[in-house]
Amino acid sequence: MTAPHAAPPADGPLAGLRVVEMGQLLAGPFCGQMLGDLGADVVKIEDPKKGDPLRQWGRQLPQGQSLWWTIVGRNKRSVTLNLREPEAQDLARQIIATADIVIENFRPGTMERWGLGYDVLQEHNPGLIMVRVSGFGQDGPYSQRAGYGAIGEAMGGLRYVVGDPSTPPSRVGISIGDTLAALFAAIGALAAIREREVSGRGQIVDSAIYEAVLGVMESLVPEWQISGYQRERTGAILPNVAPSNVYPTKDGKWILIAANQDTVFSRLAKAIGRPDLAEDPRYATHGARGERQAELDGIIADYTSAYDAEDLESALEESGVPSGKIFRPVDMLADPQYQARESITSVDHPVLGPVAMQNVFPRLSRTTGTVRWPGPELGQHTEEVLAEIGVDPAALAALRGRNVT
Repeated sequence: MTAPHAAPPADGPLAGLRVVEMGQLLAGPFCGQMLGDLGADVVKIEDPKKGDPLRQWGRQLPQGQSLWWTIVGRNKRSVTLNLREPEAQDLARQIIATADIVIENFRPGTMERWGLGYDVLQEHNPGLIMVRVSGFGQDGPYSQRAGYGAIGEAMGGLRYVVGDPSTPPSRVGISIGDTLAALFAAIGALAAIREREVSGRGQIVDSAIYEAVLGVMESLVPEWQISGYQRERTGAILPNVAPSNVYPTKDGKWILIAANQDTVFSRLAKAIGRPDLAEDPRYATHGARGERQAELDGIIADYTSAYDAEDLESALEESGVPSGKIFRPVDMLADPQYQARESITSVDHPVLGPVAMQNVFPRLSRTTGTVRWPGPELGQHTEEVLAEIGVDPAALAALRGRNVT
């Protein structure tokens, strides 16, 4: 067991709020990460044997350390409790009695089986906000199904429209369903905190992954309901809006050019040495360019393929043409905009040393959040947090002997 480590004091706009996080993997923990980034004291309750499975996840595990965990676990205090044991359940109730928000993303009914349902928790803490993140919500015929992010992305309509039309529906490349549900959960939690200032009462925030995905699907539903139009996969383009695509460069990179407005297209035509294109009736108007989208993309790709991405981006910027390289981590770490705003910060890790990771977003002008520490070791703060509810070292040792913590 690691020696107890006192967490540094928090600042940020949510300093003074206590959050108990009882979820695992991504949807619940990402919500906790965002609240912790903004200053909340996030107490994460984990299973004593393995903890959050995200501690073992990731494509790279240098020195056995999950790089994903360093980010999702940051700014949290780790407490181990075996919630299948009644004593651990009682300790959890005591910790939650001191909290403003509790987050969980288990299958609906799990918290109730542990004696940690909202009706029980509210008896000890009437102002408690309970954030419940699940695949399909807390009710309805699908509520008891296993609800993974990928399923929510499929059911919410996202998977169908992502990818090239020649391929099956694609994955976005990140766990977007889980993170969207977490974002909606965090917004709901803050809205409930604001309402509590008026009513003095807590409530449940119910964030379903499929509904979070549906919530960002623009006008997809009424397009079908009103006009019978079904959006389809379109790859890198926006249909009938041209030029707006990614184009290859000489050095094997990609650059995005968005020059679909008439005036901007005129500047692009001049920049690529083809001012005649802006006067050609086949390309002169928005509608004409849309009709000849593939043909126009071919002309532009022939030009971009002759230049390195850096030189191309500079030339287009000088001409007033919106463009940008497709960034990879190597580009992010070297980019002056990233550096000027410290979009990527460096956090010291006890095993890995300095770890580069995304900073806290959004920025607040007076009380912005900070990354105070990376994901902690399993149970690193158990003694510290249990002491706050009156458990002394001797009692803690006895609890550990009974496999409670």
